[in-house]
Amino acid sequence: MFGLSELALVLLVIVVVLGIRKLPELTRSAGKAARIFKSEAKALREQDPPDGAPRS
Repeated sequence: MFGLSELALVLLVIVVVLGIRKLPELTRSAGKAARIFKSEAKALREQDPPDGAPRS
């Protein structure tokens, strides 16, 4: 997998390619996506019956 130096290099390239002005917009949309993913995962966990329950 990636080490810390490789991750830093990838992030540096992303900043250079996208530009500093686009970075806040990118992080904002990543935060929204993470919140949506978290809420959908929670909804799926609540929808599934416990392990011991019979399924229809």
